Amino acid sequence: MSKHAFYTQAQTCLAALDPHWAAHIEAVGPCLHQPKPTRDPYQALIRAIAYQQLHAKAGDAILGRLLALYPGSVFPSPEQVLASTPEQLRACGFSASKLATIQGIARARIEGLVPDYQDALALDDEALIERLVSLRGVGRWTVEMLLIYTLERMDILPADDFGVREGYRRLQGLERQPTRRQMIELGKHWSPYRTVAAWYLWRVPATRV
Repeated sequence: MSKHAFYTQAQTCLAALDPHWAAHIEAVGPCLHQPKPTRDPYQALIRAIAYQQLHAKAGDAILGRLLALYPGSVFPSPEQVLASTPEQLRACGFSASKLATIQGIARARIEGLVPDYQDALALDDEALIERLVSLRGVGRWTVEMLLIYTLERMDILPADDFGVREGYRRLQGLERQPTRRQMIELGKHWSPYRTVAAWYLWRVPATRV
């Protein structure tokens, strides 16, 4: 099935859930989710850590300074990261904790714990999550972003994600956000389109309840 056909099928199924979903999907229009499969898991993890708990503009600045350390490279190799001094990396804007995390990711890539793209494709979702959350500073959400944007998995619901939970709260006019456990239960009804559902929930306008 083509990506366009899958998205169309997902929109139809999600819109049939209730009038709130139907109206929201009608207002947003077709799903325009765009994964980045050209990035391998190592690069995706480093990028995710750079943006972790920051606004996009701040993350862009840190990542830009990191890339500037390695002219001629599209993205620094694990060996280049480990050869850089802590002072160089801290000057990019990384906290001490994030510095330790990206060095750990680089080391884990060299040792094979962080798989390359082809090996990652062969692992199922939970196996890859279990493998990568063993790394310091890498949580489930970070691996879920890798699954969604790098490995193009279409049935991932990041139940801890603030935007997903707040989007659902506003969509349904609830007083409180669903808990992680509640989101997981809700998401069972959205399978196998949970990635598309998350994409739409991230786009519920802040002007809604």
